[in-house]
Amino acid sequence: MRLASVAEAFRRLRDANPTPTTELEYGSPYQLLVAVVLSAQATDKGVNIATRKLFALAPSPEAMVDLGEEGIAEQIKTIGLFRNKAKNTLALSRQLLELHGGEVPNDREALEALPGVGRKTANVVLNTIFGEPTMAVDTHIFRLANRTGLAPGKDVLEVEKRLVRRIPKEFMRDAHHWLILHGRYVCIARKPKCGECLIRDLCLYRDKTE
Repeated sequence: MRLASVAEAFRRLRDANPTPTTELEYGSPYQLLVAVVLSAQATDKGVNIATRKLFALAPSPEAMVDLGEEGIAEQIKTIGLFRNKAKNTLALSRQLLELHGGEVPNDREALEALPGVGRKTANVVLNTIFGEPTMAVDTHIFRLANRTGLAPGKDVLEVEKRLVRRIPKEFMRDAHHWLILHGRYVCIARKPKCGECLIRDLCLYRDKTE
């Protein structure tokens, strides 16, 4: 996709949804961090159901440590890999208290040093909480970037770097959310809804649906 088309695509996405945000429910930076960690191989809807119960009992790192691993596991047992996620949630809560005064750090290296936090999770937190122009590439964005020709790449890191290079700066603050929502609801995996797509005429996908 040509750079002029990339800019036009994001203009359309912005016009249709000027203030996009994550579909994960949270009340603080800490809660978003935990929710994103829990969202690996799980849907946002499923995570929200679990975290409503979890955050009611443990809204802060201190309370999460008090709840303990078994208590955390009991609240999130409806989502995949819940035992390992409970272990990581407890460990990252302790580390936040010990190293960062209970606050979520605005620093990639510090975030990625937390248990259960990888590059994608760090990018979500840096973008959503701190407004950093980062791009968290999940399966939806990876598929969309390759299918449309927006920023094709063989792996998520290559796609991330190409998106950051190719998306105009004025759109980078919200680009992550626009792309996730578009991939989740329009440019879906098995049968994309090309007839509903705002950027159909810009997209390079050959097998468009009606």
